[in-house]
Parts: sequence; structure tokens; C-alpha cells
Amino acid sequence: MAANLTLLSLLIFVSIIWEGVWKGIALWKAGKNNQLTWFIVIFIFNTLGILPIIYLKFFQKK
Repeated sequence: MAANLTLLSLLIFVSIIWEGVWKGIALWKAGKNNQLTWFIVIFIFNTLGILPIIYLKFFQKK
């Protein structure tokens, strides 16, 4: 039981770091490009980095 709890804690910690990095990059780019709608959506929703990656790949201004 303790091993499962430790593994779960590690998985949660890694996912928080993963989300934080992608969210930070996407928020920085959306703010810099004056894309308020994307900034708000990325800020509100936690999607384990999927939404920020989609924004960075397809919707940010070049």
C-alpha cells in the first residue's frame, strides 16, 4: 500500500511540473501576442499540457 501511495505521489508531482512548464510557455506567448482569449482559456483549464501544446503548435502568431 505504501508503494502505491509513493508511486501515486510521484505521478502527481511529475504531472504538476509537466502542466506548469507547458502552461507557463503558452501563457507567456499568448500574453506577448495579445491573444487574450487564449490566455484566459489556458489559464483556467488544466489539461495536463494538451491545450497549451495545441496552442503553441497551431494557434500562436508567428
